Amino acid sequence: MQVIGGIPENVLIDRIKQGDQTAFELLFKFYYPGLVVFASHFGIDQADSEEIVQDFFVRIWQHRHKINQSDSLKAYFFTSIKNKSLNVLKQKKRNDKLIKKLIQVSEESHSYNYDIFIESELQTKIRTSFNLIPPRSKEVFFLSRVTGISNDEIAKRLDISKRTVETHISNALKILKTELKEFLTLLILIDILLK
Repeated sequence: MQVIGGIPENVLIDRIKQGDQTAFELLFKFYYPGLVVFASHFGIDQADSEEIVQDFFVRIWQHRHKINQSDSLKAYFFTSIKNKSLNVLKQKKRNDKLIKKLIQVSEESHSYNYDIFIESELQTKIRTSFNLIPPRSKEVFFLSRVTGISNDEIAKRLDISKRTVETHISNALKILKTELKEFLTLLILIDILLK
């Protein structure tokens, strides 16, 4: 059984079915990043990937009373996102041969294994990689990529030049790319961060 934030998944499901928003947010934060990256594996751009996953979670919340305890949420979530991603490709009239190939590859390739997208080993590797970034670069990177503050605003806030801000971000990204190079899905995540 999946444990999320130290809470067994079945306990979270019970709490969500009772309307517990905190439990739902915990579930959302645990699965959301991996589901967005997973959707992008089907050739969906970042904005569409995020929209697919956000819409999916809205539906989960709206129909929370129907969640079945015997279901594996992980399998259900990733299968749903896969199907929705393929539907989006079809709606955009992408090549049918390409879609069939994506379906085949997604069923046979280890790079589409759900566990890869939420594996604690990967999460540990991400944390370890972030810890290698010097404190000032980490602060600038966080302000830029996590809070979404512009480089000009960061420069004013930290009393440094815009060029220095850009250098800190570049240094942080170099470290992350080097440390996470063996994880294909994480490289995709880094590319998303660069956009």
